[in-house]
Parts: sequence; structure tokens; C-alpha cells
Amino acid sequence: MDRNEFLLALDEMLELDPGTLTGDETLESLDAWDSLAVISFIALVDEKTGVVVEGEKLAKAKTVGDLLALAGAPVTA
Repeated sequence: MDRNEFLLALDEMLELDPGTLTGDETLESLDAWDSLAVISFIALVDEKTGVVVEGEKLAKAKTVGDLLALAGAPVTA
């Protein structure tokens, strides 16, 4: 899965129009980023990349780019 595919999956997960996210957005600017979205993100990463996201690291994420980094090496630039 490449960066664009992962961003589209995040768009879908957050119920945004496809192509909305670029990776530069802050999480606090996204109305849909809430506790349910956090759980959904963890599940999405596990399903799509096999990476287990640690809660402590996820809590430190501030941007969509940070989320991409947490998804690990399978998400290429």
C-alpha cells in the first residue's frame, strides 16, 4: 500500500471525500478525529499493513503525516 492509497483509506475511514487528506493536516483540525477514529485507525493499520500501532505513540501524533509514519515501512512515499 502506498501513501496515496493509505490516505484514501483514511479519507474513507473518517467519512471524508476521497482525496481530502494530503498528510499535512493537523488531527485537531479534523472534526471526525475522535476516540472512535483512533480505534478505527489502529484496526486499519493492522488490517492493511500488519503493523501494530502503540497507543503511547498514537497519542503523540499531531498530524496526518504522523499517522502515516506510525503505519510503518509498508506505506511508501
